[in-house]
Amino acid sequence: MWAQKWLGVGAAVLLAGTAGAQPRKGKAEAARPGAGIEARTLKNGLKVIVWPDPDLPTVALFNWFRVGSRNEHPGITGLSHFFEHMMFNGAKTYGPGEFDRVMEAAGGSNNAYTSEDVTVYQDWFPRTALETIFELEADRLAHLAFDPKVIESERGVVYSERRSSVDNDHAGSLAEQVQATAFVAHPYQFPVIGWPSDIESWRMEDLRRYFQTYYAPNNATLVAVGAVTPAEVFALAEKFLGPIPSQPAPEPVRTKEPLQQGERRVTVRRMAQAPLLQMAWHGLAASDSDAPALEMLVSLLTEGDSSRLHRTLVEEAQVALHVSSHFGPSVDPSLVWLQVDLPPGGDVARVEALLDAELAKLVQQGVTEAELRKAKNKTVADFWRGLETNSSRAQLLGSYEVFQGGWRKLFEAPARYEQVTREQVRKLAARLFIRDHRTVGVLVPTEGTAEQAGSETQGATP
Repeated sequence: MWAQKWLGVGAAVLLAGTAGAQPRKGKAEAARPGAGIEARTLKNGLKVIVWPDPDLPTVALFNWFRVGSRNEHPGITGLSHFFEHMMFNGAKTYGPGEFDRVMEAAGGSNNAYTSEDVTVYQDWFPRTALETIFELEADRLAHLAFDPKVIESERGVVYSERRSSVDNDHAGSLAEQVQATAFVAHPYQFPVIGWPSDIESWRMEDLRRYFQTYYAPNNATLVAVGAVTPAEVFALAEKFLGPIPSQPAPEPVRTKEPLQQGERRVTVRRMAQAPLLQMAWHGLAASDSDAPALEMLVSLLTEGDSSRLHRTLVEEAQVALHVSSHFGPSVDPSLVWLQVDLPPGGDVARVEALLDAELAKLVQQGVTEAELRKAKNKTVADFWRGLETNSSRAQLLGSYEVFQGGWRKLFEAPARYEQVTREQVRKLAARLFIRDHRTVGVLVPTEGTAEQAGSETQGATP
């Protein structure tokens, strides 16, 4: 759940790589970040984005499907994540296990992830395997197998994953309850992995309908980065993915979360050594004009030993072991999280009071120029370093295309960070950190056996 940063090297590497990909361009144009990128939309609606860089003979191919837990409803929660598993379990030409075997034999590897908004399939391989990878991807998108035995096997795998990441994880179990409490209308309330009863009861018709609706080329964006040319990627996309028919556009998510009118609190009682505190405020969509300021705000609150909350809670008052934060790109306004890990016997009430006082101070007095400068320097440096690898470029291109309204905005990000002002950060803090708009979760340690701890009730009070 908690925030992760893409790392890499500086802007010079990006500029050199881009210039090398477009030797026939003028010098000024070649030096412009992203100058070699080309995009095309096939007749079936699939958008293909290509960023050529011949420095290494490797390719990252990411296929972004606009489907996540926000597209689910009670009875089928977790289906988006389930298909993340099913897409590796056989199709018409390549049967169960063949996708991985063929890719690995060609020198490649793969992974995938699911969020509230997207499911992303990631392939990394030498450029010599380019056509093979397109054939593999087309096979599973056009002819995914729905073998009942495989479905039941993967159902068990997903349920096991839920047990490890939620049921048997303190932070995971608390966060699930906080998120389900923070949202009363919007489908962001559903856990990405799904509720247990839904995992147990998905039906074959649920799976087929969901796949046909959301795994359509017109609901996807394919991003290729590395030792490729736009022409060859477009040709392979036309050959292998172009024949797959489009589908009617999925129904949009129209529900908007109503304004929260009072603090909500959740208590989770588990067998644990130490308490845990989580706070979640209703935040911003990725496309919000204040999103860059939110990155600055979170950075100066929790990132590094000199951050405000680390200094106050961990070093000065010594009431916490660690403070972390999270907010992710989201289509609709999602949550801004703070988590405080306390020592055994820690005083949650005192931690909460100190945290509230620090946030109130921020809202009233704002941030210093030095704090903002440090946050800008770190964020901009992380941005440029994050463009070192083919993989991180494919991630960022796809993210900006899906969440920000277009991949070109990726290269506007450094300027947008620099434009953030102290007053903008203060006003955003005042807009977000409102007690009536937050949900507080506390994990209370209990004694007893694991079975007894698992049966403890979980309560929420509006």
